[in-house]
Amino acid sequence: MNPLKNLYDWVLSWAESIYGTLILFLVAFAESSFFPVPADPLLMALCLGKINRSMYYVFMCSLGSVLGGIFGFIIGYFLWYTPGGELTRIADFFFAIIPGFTKEVFDNVGAQYDAHNFLVIFTAAFTPIPYKVFSITAGVFQINLPIFIIASILGRGGRFLIIGLLIMFFGEPIKKMMDKHFNTFIIVLTLIFALSYLLIGYLF
Repeated sequence: MNPLKNLYDWVLSWAESIYGTLILFLVAFAESSFFPVPADPLLMALCLGKINRSMYYVFMCSLGSVLGGIFGFIIGYFLWYTPGGELTRIADFFFAIIPGFTKEVFDNVGAQYDAHNFLVIFTAAFTPIPYKVFSITAGVFQINLPIFIIASILGRGGRFLIIGLLIMFFGEPIKKMMDKHFNTFIIVLTLIFALSYLLIGYLF
């Protein structure tokens, strides 16, 4: 069985739990710095379960994601290089384990920051491109922190707000469609997520 699909299933299993909101916050936080599964599926499941609380879930998801991005920034800023300028074990771990996090991508993303700091961060925060790569490289290349935070709030918040609004306005039809085609939806979402890692290698 696909390990990524297993992680999706595990994340989604918390939608029916009393700890669903906490897990949503933690997944959003972790996904912004190291966790491979995005918070979007759990956010959708929680919003569909309690449509009138959609904006609350959007807020918690956005808050967790932005704080996780700041954590990724801290990793890059303080823990990426040794005082002698060598890569730390943490950096080696990311290059070896985290999908889409290669030295080539790392260097190319860093080069993009020279002229397009805000736009690069906002695009990564808003789209399926792995945001964690950008949150960490932003710290390594010492991007202005307020710019990073503002771009992250707008990008991550905007992305999750669209999900929440769609479910609020079209909740029941979407819920029926999801109940009927849930497995297909997860497969498609997994493919989009996997392709985003391939895409980052071509774009940067």
